[in-house]
Amino acid sequence: MAHAPLWVYPEKNPSLFQAITNEFNIHPVTAQILISRGFKTLEEINEFLYAKLPNLLDPDLFPDMDKAVQRILTALREKEPILIYGDNDVDGMTAAALLTDFLRNIDAKVFVDIPNRATLKKSLIGDALQVALKHHCKLLITVDCGITAAREIQEVVQHGIDVIVTDHHEPTSKIPHCVATLNPKLINSTYPNRDLTGVGVAFKLAHALTNALSEQEEIATPKIDLKNYLDLVALGTIADMGALRGENRILVRYGLKQLRKSRRIGLTKLFQVSDLEPNEITPSDIASKIAPRLNSLGRVAEPIKGVELLLIRDSKEAESLAHELDLSNLERQKIEREASDDIENTIFQHPEILREKAIVLHSNRWHPGIIAIISARIAKQYNRPTLIISIEQGIGKGSIRTIPEFPLLPILKQNEDLLINFGGHDYAAGLTIKEANIPLFRQRFIQAADQALKEKDVINKLYLDAKIDFRDLTFDFMESLNLLEPFGNENPAPLLYCDAAQVWPPKLIGKFHMKLFLEQDDRMLEGIGFGLAGRRDQLRKKNLSLRIAFTPQVNMFLNKASIQLLIKDFQVEPK
Repeated sequence: MAHAPLWVYPEKNPSLFQAITNEFNIHPVTAQILISRGFKTLEEINEFLYAKLPNLLDPDLFPDMDKAVQRILTALREKEPILIYGDNDVDGMTAAALLTDFLRNIDAKVFVDIPNRATLKKSLIGDALQVALKHHCKLLITVDCGITAAREIQEVVQHGIDVIVTDHHEPTSKIPHCVATLNPKLINSTYPNRDLTGVGVAFKLAHALTNALSEQEEIATPKIDLKNYLDLVALGTIADMGALRGENRILVRYGLKQLRKSRRIGLTKLFQVSDLEPNEITPSDIASKIAPRLNSLGRVAEPIKGVELLLIRDSKEAESLAHELDLSNLERQKIEREASDDIENTIFQHPEILREKAIVLHSNRWHPGIIAIISARIAKQYNRPTLIISIEQGIGKGSIRTIPEFPLLPILKQNEDLLINFGGHDYAAGLTIKEANIPLFRQRFIQAADQALKEKDVINKLYLDAKIDFRDLTFDFMESLNLLEPFGNENPAPLLYCDAAQVWPPKLIGKFHMKLFLEQDDRMLEGIGFGLAGRRDQLRKKNLSLRIAFTPQVNMFLNKASIQLLIKDFQVEPK
């Protein structure tokens, strides 16, 4: 059982608070939320609230962008076949679909491939060389992968194939030797937004190509409307947990508008099987319903089908493929549930695991395709760096998620001697390791976490944005919160708190959830506590005073709108 979270109250800044409410004419609670989110100046806030497409950064700020553009223009002129090779997650699929669609629209001959990594391969860009040779491609463009594949890329180059790497993962040691490397995380990168995802980098390449072709008057610019690709950028950025600040926020905000128009027949069919209304789609819908279905292909089926679905033009084929994705997702859920139960059981039977500041578990019973989902869940549940390793034929494939206080890449670099390879970010990484090396790596990883982390680091924290009274929870206020959207990673939905009286005991909803009936100054509101049913006993008494942490939301029932509180946690106030 995870500990009750530590409530972290918002910091006050009276002079900035006054300045924000004066300058922007926004609700005082919204002003406090902005202060809690770390904004220090009115300029930063203005940019956050009102940035538009013209505020996107110039793609030429990437050091190698000119080289990448020139090489692709040569391929266009010489009619050389191009291979787009992407990672097998949603970020990779959307990036591959974006560049394929874009290049075909400017009359390039394009092939696309996504490796199936549910099987364990040591190579990071598996069959790229074979596919490129088969189609006589003279140019290979990687999307959302390649930065840690220097050795494999060297082999591709030796076969007379030029390579452009577009990626957003942290470089490990050796940078691939190729025509151009586009990655905002390179040490010498002059691109200001380190948080671009793989599909974001692919979009920047398309943007730079559009600029170059327009200047050379080689294309009629109306033929290319870059807005048409922002649906894919939003999809990949949200699915890959891209930070929704700065440029990413602009890309996702406008990308959601494109998604709601839903020009791609494959996505329309996917929305249908996911029971989603396209014109009401939110980042949360993408993260919880669309991304898992696309990702399931990379976990348990053929990820290339994800790209096919995003590019498909035929309605019947799209429908059939969307249903196939739905079935893959059900299969993935079943496999994941079995592994999750097994892991939870292990932790329950060995409570000593939680005495350490990190969790490292390995088994040959877990499917390599679902360990990323499980490591993310366990890391969040126990607020610890978590490594889950699936073993197959003596080789372990591991997925790591962590907490802000323990970045991963330094520890992975220090233990490179024990790994076949590794890659990713400071907060989400993957590795491949010989089974024989797992015990020593586990020991070193846990030891590093125990030394670096204090007890308070591994306690779950609830960061509160602002205090609010029930009288302020109006539809006008809810409308004003839309200014802060889209919500997602690094820009979560606001978490507010207040004191309220419980009018009568809570009602159970299903097995795990409960409804609370709360009152403050003669106004009554209902709260829904998802997963909080286990704490119902604390609320059985009458006339309890509670402090609640919640996110307000508008609930529609029988065409009637009401404001409901999504309860994240509560504390019973002493009498």
